[in-house]
Amino acid sequence: MTAGSAPAARAPRPSGAALRFDAAAPLTVVLVRHGETPATISRTFSGSGTPGPGLAPAGRVQAAQAADLVFRVGRQRWPDLPHPSSLLASPMVRTQETARAVGRRLGLPVQTDERFAECHFGDWEGRTSSQIDETEPEALRRWSADPRLPAPGGEALVAVGDRVAAGLEDQLAAGTDRTVVIVSHAMAIRAGVGHALRLAPELWGSLRILPASLTVLRLWPDGGRELVTLSMPSDR
Repeated sequence: MTAGSAPAARAPRPSGAALRFDAAAPLTVVLVRHGETPATISRTFSGSGTPGPGLAPAGRVQAAQAADLVFRVGRQRWPDLPHPSSLLASPMVRTQETARAVGRRLGLPVQTDERFAECHFGDWEGRTSSQIDETEPEALRRWSADPRLPAPGGEALVAVGDRVAAGLEDQLAAGTDRTVVIVSHAMAIRAGVGHALRLAPELWGSLRILPASLTVLRLWPDGGRELVTLSMPSDR
């Protein structure tokens, strides 16, 4: 955009959008789950207790696909939304690698915010569900049923929701009528969406968040919320 020129006009809010009775502008948040890692493929618990693993070869392809889809936000995809103007990521290796792919496509630097890190799985880090069941029968079932119960030596899902919500509120306070991209993790995105939409924490685990998918939320200062899309695959 040249100096003194007006920003490109955005499309009107589409049919089916959340009903508003004013012209207040929200903050748009694009939540991107990282691409596949070796832990994703082996189905082992991979939280914020360790920095790794990094992306698997397929995960690097997914990160590039996610970057292409994010680039289309406010253009060919969801033309009523602002094009992304800032980029954040959790400090884990997999999210940093995914975010760098997105940043290259958008021409934006990656800012790191620990509040968007994955759940801390404590003693379960690096173990599969079957391995946990062998030594701690029913422990996973109890943890899954009670979002206020932390993993042994780790974190509860409601605590994840609280910190993700705090990060989103800080972004909202920093300004509306813009889009921020946040590269995060499955449980953190579930918790953030569930908290934002005021869903009972017992329901947060029912949200499917695919690798390298996009989830788009809109947040208004008056507490209004809109879920634009949940877990949209980036390979379409």
